[in-house]
Amino acid sequence: MKNNLDIKIAFSIMTLLIILVGVFQSWGVALSILNLCLISAVMSMGVNIQWGYSGLINFGVMGFLAIGGLAAVLVSVPPVQEAWDAGGKGILLSGIFLVSLIYLIFFINKKLKFKFKNYLLFGLAILAIPLMKIIAGPSIEAIESIDAASSGFLGGFNLPIIFSWFVGALLAALVALIMGKICLGLRSDYLAISTLLISGIVISAVKHEEWLSRGVKNVIGLKRPVPYEVNLQNSEWFIKLIEFFNSGILSSFVNLEERSSMLRDLVISSSGVFVKLSFSFIFFIVVIFLLIFSEKALKSPWGRMMRAIRDNEDAAKAMGKNVVKRHLHIFMIGSAIIGFSGAMLVTYDGLFSPASYQPLRYTFLIWVMVLVGGTGNNYGAILGGFVVWFIWIESAPFALFLINLIFSQVDNTNQLKMHLIESIPYFRYLMMGLGLLLVMRYRPKGLLPEKIIKN
Repeated sequence: MKNNLDIKIAFSIMTLLIILVGVFQSWGVALSILNLCLISAVMSMGVNIQWGYSGLINFGVMGFLAIGGLAAVLVSVPPVQEAWDAGGKGILLSGIFLVSLIYLIFFINKKLKFKFKNYLLFGLAILAIPLMKIIAGPSIEAIESIDAASSGFLGGFNLPIIFSWFVGALLAALVALIMGKICLGLRSDYLAISTLLISGIVISAVKHEEWLSRGVKNVIGLKRPVPYEVNLQNSEWFIKLIEFFNSGILSSFVNLEERSSMLRDLVISSSGVFVKLSFSFIFFIVVIFLLIFSEKALKSPWGRMMRAIRDNEDAAKAMGKNVVKRHLHIFMIGSAIIGFSGAMLVTYDGLFSPASYQPLRYTFLIWVMVLVGGTGNNYGAILGGFVVWFIWIESAPFALFLINLIFSQVDNTNQLKMHLIESIPYFRYLMMGLGLLLVMRYRPKGLLPEKIIKN
């Protein structure tokens, strides 16, 4: 009962804080924070499933988010027919070769037993690099030379972008399967290092394989599951809706020209709020669905088994549980959720920028969300996503407010005041570190600790 009360109080406070941002800053900023908090909540839930349920350390979050973002491009962008004509066959051939090689490596590793098997597998992996270069090299050069400034890549399948969220989850799960076969079974510290390194390889590939993702040139103008602001501003139903809700303000204008100008301004400002509110509705549905799914899984016999494996692997093995196999399953599930959130983030941003994937933002900050919220608690993972992202965004405006308040009687040319104002972007690191220290000191199990289920 107390645990439920803590949940209600915590989320009520977060709701109040977001409302205060809307009142004192703008509702557009408040909704932007809300949307990014909801996406961050999905990310932290994916990590929480891996770490909180089974004790797996995944420092490769950044790579799975990039895979989800890439899925948004591959699914929603229209295909570049000239690029396909120039090198599509070579890319398909190299893809068949790569899949065949991966299957061969797994077959040799699982079915064959001889003394120099590991050397053979290593040799096949090394030999694959020049062979891929020979097969795909000419095709890649031909594709990237096709209108390199605006395209220079194969494009996608021109499908609805929401479909890419599920494709991103599937691709992330497949990569997790390969990564898990390589890394799972290692000691926890080696597992953390190996997942971080493999995610770096994924990011490097996404950055440099321009034929696939345009690399550092970025992909902009992605599709949306919600209307565009410009379309709303020219829609009769939306104009009438804004006119209805603001009839009191508009009635005060006697001059028709002034009234039309005010209505136009209200329509323009409201269109952005409507779009963000539409995103909030979709993201909220995703978070609620994942929460229900995660809670049912946690309270099921499968969830009890995973926590038993987390708490004592040796005892679980003694009871006949295949620990490595179970770890692989939950590693794939958590990675799929992370990939799903990566596609959500790119959809909301409207662009795919491989260079923006940095470990601080897309790995360690998400881990902070899980630790602050409460490891092993789904509500805690969501709360952590809200709290950490809210602090990350609002620490700079709050720091500026404090500096102006403290130095209100000081001239703007004061060296100390100027230095503090110039250093405002770094206050978020200070606030994040201070917040984490306070939580670890006074709430070491997180703001919403894991609830022990007694059978």
